[in-house]
This record gives sequence, structure tokens and C-alpha cells, in this order.
Amino acid sequence: MAVFAPFDTAQIYDLPEFEFAVTRKEVPMVSMQTMNAEALTVLNTQSVADAIRFFSGVQLKDFGGVGGIKTINIRSMGTQQMGVFYDGIQLGNAQNGQIDLGRFSIDNLQEIKLYNGHKTDILQAAKDYGAAGTIYLTTKHPQFSQGKTKLTATMKAGSFGLANPALLWQQKWTDSIATSVSAEYTYATGRYHFRNRKVAPNGTVLYDTTMVRENADINAVRAEAAVFGKLLKGEWKAQLYNYYSNRGLPGYVARNVYEHHQRQWDDNFFAQASFQKQVLSFYELMVKGKYAYDYTRYLNPDTTTQYIDNTYRQQEAYVSMANAFTPFRWWKLGLSADFQWNHLQSDVQGFVYPTRYTGYVSMVTDFNWEYVKLQASVLGTFVHEEVKTGIASPDRHVFTPAVVLSVRPILAEVFDIRAFYKRVFRMPTFNDLYYTFIGNANLLPEMADQVDIGVTYQYQQPGSVIESIGLQADAYYNYVTNKIVSVPASNPFRWQMMNLGKVQIIGTDVTFDVGLRLTQHWALGLKGTYTYTQAQDVTNPNSPYYGGQIAYTPWHSASALLQLGYKNWHLHYSFMYTGERYEQSANIPINYVEPWFTHDVSLGTQFSYQKCTFYISADINNLLNQQYEVVRNYPMPGINGKVTVKVIYQK
Repeated sequence: MAVFAPFDTAQIYDLPEFEFAVTRKEVPMVSMQTMNAEALTVLNTQSVADAIRFFSGVQLKDFGGVGGIKTINIRSMGTQQMGVFYDGIQLGNAQNGQIDLGRFSIDNLQEIKLYNGHKTDILQAAKDYGAAGTIYLTTKHPQFSQGKTKLTATMKAGSFGLANPALLWQQKWTDSIATSVSAEYTYATGRYHFRNRKVAPNGTVLYDTTMVRENADINAVRAEAAVFGKLLKGEWKAQLYNYYSNRGLPGYVARNVYEHHQRQWDDNFFAQASFQKQVLSFYELMVKGKYAYDYTRYLNPDTTTQYIDNTYRQQEAYVSMANAFTPFRWWKLGLSADFQWNHLQSDVQGFVYPTRYTGYVSMVTDFNWEYVKLQASVLGTFVHEEVKTGIASPDRHVFTPAVVLSVRPILAEVFDIRAFYKRVFRMPTFNDLYYTFIGNANLLPEMADQVDIGVTYQYQQPGSVIESIGLQADAYYNYVTNKIVSVPASNPFRWQMMNLGKVQIIGTDVTFDVGLRLTQHWALGLKGTYTYTQAQDVTNPNSPYYGGQIAYTPWHSASALLQLGYKNWHLHYSFMYTGERYEQSANIPINYVEPWFTHDVSLGTQFSYQKCTFYISADINNLLNQQYEVVRNYPMPGINGKVTVKVIYQK
């Protein structure tokens, strides 16, 4: 037992910050990667999507620029198989199942966590068990090292006309109530130079010129407000969120088409609240609720192709109750029930106005012994849909199990061996089922089986030269059936959604990090990731392309982060590599996409003056001006820079 000496009242002590949140220690039983606010600040990325690129096993689809739409998938399972949670409640998009991570800024984020499978907390909503991979975005909780008011003002300015001011106000009203208000504006012209080069099969250069990316501008405003409350053995939170953007869609560069004029307007709003309390010594309760409204307008003014001006309005209501029971210290039980309502309306001709009612029920049992942890769960998903015209998709009642095991060898207190099996159900989106002319209401849900085995090593020795070493390695196998794909119908100009896909995925993820304390003032940190993925299309054994690597999945990808710190200064270097890929499962030369890599550097410092703390940094991204494409015919920016100034005031 530790013994603490009493305080000397004649001295002034520098006490740690008080964080206005109930913290829960987590020992992950599945592969987990995390990045806290400090790491996000040093990395100095523009959005959540840019930060998540440095996690292993992640594939990012980026159409370029500050305002480009950015979506991710994990372990080649598909974007719709990812669950993205914002302060513990899942972000929804019943229309197409995709969450644009480019619209979430890091300025108001406390932490990003990525799980393969689901997190293994016993007290969580039923929906948390329903995705192949999950990302948890946690906003900043009010923290006060002194006083009751904390203001954070940030200004970022950089290439392509970027102007990005942000303001965060945190206020402590009483010992149990605090508030947080955040606002951010993003503007960019999006005009950047890129190299447009084409080489004939015989090696002859047909053309090689430099062009300017057009119609990639963005105007966006994000606003959030939250109230935090503390209870005896509990907490509650209520928050509002709104994001509005007006952006150009720059389109592809191919077939002598270099400029597009399509535009998109988005207005995303949600209000959500959560309540959590230890009711009895053996019983804990959590209740959550949410209402979301999303508006999208898409405009294609080009009458030479097809003039389009359509709006879409999505609504979602969600409520969840989770219960955790602890009959014994080593045994826990969980029971959760959720209900979700989704409705989509549009002015598209022939639209069917679908409504979806979904119920989720999860049951979980958790055994936690000294060297062995075992968790088993089953999720029941019950779906009923209605449409105003036409035929609705039939009701679905599906049960999906999961088993997670973690073993710590007795003689290795810093070493864990873990494994899991999980079955995943994905309901087709409204676009898959009902999109005019191409939707198919008879689609079957996608089903996936996941198997993972991995090891984790964590060493920490504060005060020594080697302060920390971390290693995480996983081998996995995923098999997806009833994959939803778009195929040509009888009319070659119209395609239809069908269950024709089967995908087999075998891969390895490795993540390591080392922290060194070189001297009293010098520190060095290194983190690296590597991913190998073989994701094969095994749909049709008679196809000449059977077994081909699926679209945009590289066999090899890697990243490296290096941070050198001296007193209040830091120098940060990052490297990103994505290997060769194909844009179709037909792995033939015409579909080949070249590998790419980038180098980024950042130099920053912080200092204090009176009641203010200043943070200043300068970044250079794509230092070697690499010309590359994440998605074929969508050129990415070359070398570019950014300056960030942040001021934190407390009183």
C-alpha cells in the first residue's frame, strides 16, 4: 500500500488538471488503436479522416482537397460495414451507409479509438455489437486546471485558400454542471496544381502537362453545444450538433474532361443525450437517445449529359437502454435493447419514400479471471420496412454471435494473447433497395464472418531511457457473402443492385511504438504500422478474374511517425505508403493503380504568458510533391503548407 506524506501548507503545489468526466479504465480484449488530443494536436491533421490514415488495417477513399469526401473501411470489409460513434452514439446514414469523416474536425476531439470488431465494455448499447469495425470519436470534456472558464481559439491558414478559425468555450458552473460550446468555419478555394500525364502501352508519352484542379471549393460551418452533469456514481450529458457545407464536386480527370460543375449542399443536425448511473452495487444502467435530420442537395447543371437538381431529407430517431449486472466480481452480465426509426424523402421522380423500423437486442456474458478473460454475446436484429409505392423489402430477423478470448501468460505480465470470432449482419441501404431504376427490394443482407488472433505487448518504465514499448500484431480471416454489387441490367445504360458478391480476406496488421527519454529535455517517439491484405473476389469460379484483388485494396501499406521533442518544441515527421492496387477485381494492366507515398513535416512550440498558453506550428505536407491518386482519375494535392496558431485562456 502506498503511503502519502501530508501537504505542507506553506508551499504552493502544482496540482493536475481536473477533468469533468467519469473515467473508466479499459483493458481491450480485441485489437484497439487510439489517438488522444495531444497526439492529434502534434499530428496537426485537418480532419478525423486524415488522422485515421495512420491506423493499421484502414483503407481511406479520398477524392482530394480540403472539402473532398472521405470515407474509410477496415480490413477491406467495405465502408458500410464500419460503425462510427460520436460520443457513444452511432452516426447513421440509412440512405447510402457512408459517413463522411472529412466533416469531423479534430479541434473539439479528445480521443479517437478504432476497434476491429466491437469494444468489449459490458455496459454498451446493442448497436455497438453490430458492425465489423468501430470508430469512437469522443469530444473534449471540460477540464480546468484553474478557475472556471477556459477559452480556446484556433486559426489555421494554408495552401489552396484555406482559412479555418475555431473557438471552444468551456465553463464550469457548479461542482456538478459544466458546459462546452464549439464553433468552426472552413473555407478553401481548393485550387491546386497537378500533373496530367498519359503514356501509351509502347512507352510513348502522349501528353504531360500541369493543370489546376477546379470546382473543389468548400464553405462549411460546424457548431456544437453540450451540457455535462455529474451524479453520485454516475453522469449525464446532452448535446446539439450542426454541420453545414456548400462544396464543389471536382469530378474525374479523364477522356478529355478536366472540369466539372456539380455541387453539393449538406446540412446535418442531431440532438442526443445520455445518462449513466451505478444504481446498486451489482447493477448499472445507461440510457441514450438521439434525433437526427440530414439534408442533401445535389446539382449537376451540365445539360450535355443530364441536368439533375435533387434534394434528399433523412430523419432518424434512436433510443437505447443498457443494463449491466455483476453477480460476482469475476462474472458480469449485460442486456441491452435499442429501437431506431429511419425515413427518407426526396423529390426524385418515382421515389418510394421508405421508412425503416429496427429493433436491436443484445445479451452478453463476461468472465474475468486473473489471467483469462472470456466474453460471449449475441445480437438480435429485427427490421421492418414500409414504402408509399411499390414493394417493400421483406422483414428480417437475424441473430449474430460473437466470442472474444484474452489470455495473459502467468510469467508475462505485459503480454496478452487474444482471439475473437464474430458474425456480422448488414442490412442493405435505402439506395441499394429503392434507388429509382436500379434499386432491388429483394436484396438479401450482407453477411460476414470474422476470425482474428493477435498478441499485444506493453512495456512502461517512466524515468528510464526506454520509457515505453508497444507492439500489437494480428492475423485475420474475413469471409463476406451476399455481397451487394451493381451489375448491368437488360438496358446497358441502367444497372441494378444484386447479391452476387463473395469476398475472402486474409491479412496481417502490425503496430509498434517506442518512447525514449534521451535526456532531461530531449525525448524521441516512434510509431509504425504495416498492413498486408489479400482480399479476393471469389464470386464466380468460372470467371477469368476469379481470385482477383478487390478494387482499391493494396497488398501492402505502411506508415511511420517520428516525433522529436526538446523542452516546449517538437519536430514531427510522418510517412505514408500505399502499395499497388487495381480499380476493379479484373486485375489487368488497364485497371492498374500505381503505388504512392508522401512525406509530411511539422515544427511547433508552445509557451505561456500570464493566463494564456500559446501553441504555434507550421506544416509542410507532401514534402516531395508526389503526384498520386487515392481514387483513379481524382488527382491529390502536391506540396502544400499550413500554419496553426492556438491560444488557450483560463481564469
